[in-house]
Amino acid sequence: MTLKYDQHGRPYEDLTEEHKELTRRVKELEKSLSIALEINDKFQRESIKLTKRAQEAEGEVTIVKGIGQNSPEMKALQKENKELKKELVQEKVDREYDKAVHATELEKALQK
Repeated sequence: MTLKYDQHGRPYEDLTEEHKELTRRVKELEKSLSIALEINDKFQRESIKLTKRAQEAEGEVTIVKGIGQNSPEMKALQKENKELKKELVQEKVDREYDKAVHATELEKALQK
């Protein structure tokens, strides 16, 4: 910073260099801001796309779950499953009865 004198002999500071430096810095910051805004816009657009895709996927999952549990095929499979479970219980009861009968017959055969 240097002192200069005006036409009346009064001293003043020459701020030309400081002004040039500040102008350069403002341009640099404006460029940085511009880049940051472009990046922000890009990520916001991408975020909107991803949010929309996530919502669509959630909707599809809800539909699939709803249809899957209430579809005629699922109801038929549930009915078949219930019937098979009943059959399995009956088979176990029959097996226990057969084991008891065979054990009794074996005891009688061994006693003879």
